[in-house]
Amino acid sequence: MEPAADLSVWGLFLQADIIVKAVMIGLVLASIWCWAIIFEKMGRLRRLRSQADSFEERFWSGGSLEELYDKIGNRPKDPMGAVFVAAMREWRRSSGGRGTGDTTMRARLAERLERVMNITIVREMESLEKRLTFLASTGAVAPFVGLFGTVWGIMNSFHAIGISRDTSLATVAPGIAEALFATALGLVAAIPAVVAYNKISSDLDRFAQRLENF
Repeated sequence: MEPAADLSVWGLFLQADIIVKAVMIGLVLASIWCWAIIFEKMGRLRRLRSQADSFEERFWSGGSLEELYDKIGNRPKDPMGAVFVAAMREWRRSSGGRGTGDTTMRARLAERLERVMNITIVREMESLEKRLTFLASTGAVAPFVGLFGTVWGIMNSFHAIGISRDTSLATVAPGIAEALFATALGLVAAIPAVVAYNKISSDLDRFAQRLENF
């Protein structure tokens, strides 16, 4: 009597064809990298919200903006501080920190300040959105990669059936199980990536709107 096939996760991996193994390894690595991105983005967003609350509290406290700018210096720790520093730097460069009675000059200065702040917001948001496209790509591609591994594994199973001329369940089951395992890994990689991408994108949109409002 032949020994029963090992249908454990590790057993399915070891019994798989080299192509199916490559698919499985790729999906596992993609899933690990996705989770690393998720934890990094979620933690960073929590810190940014806390830093923004702290900065807004200081900004709206009624203190001198010049003093606040001098305290922050040229190295703001958060995007909101970076927007403020960019505006103050442009203000000092354009008017030396002094107001002007000329309406046209005030309007031009306001336009420059708005442009500088918008550029800073775009730059900061681009930094926050780095590696986010990997989540979207994994969510879209991983199921199809897993499906490719499944199709390849099932083809191998039918090939083995043709050679052995044995269609019993004991012969077919291991090959089909390892093939379907590739699809399962694709879903394991894709589902968290899609959910996290939607959640993080929504949080980033709200944070970008908060910067715009500021």
